[in-house]
Amino acid sequence: MEVLPLVALVAGSAAVAGLARRTPVPAPLLLVAAGLLAGYLPGVPPYTLDPHIVLPLLLPPLLHTAAVDSSYLDLRANIRPIAMLSVGYVLFATLAVGYAAYLMVPGLSLPVALVLGAVVAPPDAVAATAIARKLGLPNRITTILQGESLVNDATAITAYKVALAAAIGVSAGWADGIVEFLLASVGGVGVGLLLMVPIHHLRKRLKEPLLQNTLSLLIPFVAYAAAERVHASGVLAVVVVALYLGHRNWQVDFATRLQEEAVWRVVAFVLESVVFALIGLQLPVVLEGLAEYEGGSVAWYAVLVFLAVVVSRFVWVFPATFLPRWMSDRIRTREPDTDWKSPVVVGWAGMRGVVSLAIAFSVPPDVPNRNLILFLTFTTVIGTLVVQGLTLPPLIKVLRLPPRNLQAETLAEAQAQSEASRAADERLTELLESPENQLPPPLADRLRTVLERRRNAVWERLGEVNPVTGESADEIYRRLAREMIESEREVFVSLRDRRRIDDEMLRGLLRRLDLEEAAAYREET
Repeated sequence: MEVLPLVALVAGSAAVAGLARRTPVPAPLLLVAAGLLAGYLPGVPPYTLDPHIVLPLLLPPLLHTAAVDSSYLDLRANIRPIAMLSVGYVLFATLAVGYAAYLMVPGLSLPVALVLGAVVAPPDAVAATAIARKLGLPNRITTILQGESLVNDATAITAYKVALAAAIGVSAGWADGIVEFLLASVGGVGVGLLLMVPIHHLRKRLKEPLLQNTLSLLIPFVAYAAAERVHASGVLAVVVVALYLGHRNWQVDFATRLQEEAVWRVVAFVLESVVFALIGLQLPVVLEGLAEYEGGSVAWYAVLVFLAVVVSRFVWVFPATFLPRWMSDRIRTREPDTDWKSPVVVGWAGMRGVVSLAIAFSVPPDVPNRNLILFLTFTTVIGTLVVQGLTLPPLIKVLRLPPRNLQAETLAEAQAQSEASRAADERLTELLESPENQLPPPLADRLRTVLERRRNAVWERLGEVNPVTGESADEIYRRLAREMIESEREVFVSLRDRRRIDDEMLRGLLRRLDLEEAAAYREET
């Protein structure tokens, strides 16, 4: 691809994603719609989705940033429902959707239909994370959806390989499929376990933030490539490494964490935007290969496959939610009680995405009905993103799911900060008793003032608000602090313009102010 179309794709996707933040529509939906429209604008080149680019180059960083932001402890606490969805449901959907397509679409052999079932089986990590974040779903539902979407790609890719082998005439029985699945999953986890400790050790040893961030950007590609090299699951290797690094991120230098967070936010924003725009842009490419099929029949097949995908998820989710609880006292004791509303949301939140399309594009040209598989995959992805994505917010409102208890979360945060501040105060007293740490009283008092400020900041969020602005005392404090920093910044720039200080000194002064403002921003968000 030439440089200009690539730049236009990134710039256009970022612009639409930025616009989506000012609308109630989730960014993935607006990006897909923009891609669908842009694909037929004059002068827009064809953007063919290449699986050799998406799977090894786009998928690893997207999985990495989603896994790093996930909670290892929450995922571990919900390992049973996550495994039921990421492994059990994907295999069930492969068989159920594949067999339904075999019955409903004339001329589609069972092995080829199972290829289609495996392709459309996995819900998308990017779509689930983006929409769950936008809607503010309850923590447990969000954790389950994120955990499912982090792991299910590995299950789907393995199921696809087995079905494809049968479709092209290579022997692949149930035993072969089970062995391949075990090798891919165990191997992927094993590679991740081998890499995570050395990589984390190297991250702790590196003190230069630029080198640290370069390493951070390489990690998902290294993990994915190393696993794929030994025919294991690169997806699982990336997820295992990212979960470990995210869980121990506090051990890395603070400057590295600040830069790394900013870098990965940009990377995730750009890649997520491009991925959803690419989905919409595939429409002209997909329609090119449908000349041999009748338009009305193909549209009907698309509706039937979409319905099979949606229904099969509910058929799996409800029994998988309630049967284990009914059969096991241990599960009822360990897991919080649930009603019918949570399974409805989980069942309706199975949006498909770019991974399904990438797998569909990787189907070899000699596979019968390849163009039909590609079209049905595309319509299923678009259908789930648009229909389920648009109706999920009103569904959540109708069900009246319990919202996050922000008051309780703030109280827990305040208690944690109080304990930490108490420990820090005791440590400061201990340090100041040593002759080598003697400070003038004003400086020692300043340390205690900063500590007291951190201790009170969270409690103040629980207090009364200003009747004029609606702000808490803590919010007013941060706003005034930012105004003061901005005044200092203007003076520094003015002094530089009057040649009182040079640009190098200005950059150093501004960096200190930026760090203070960044700290205030992190407290606020």
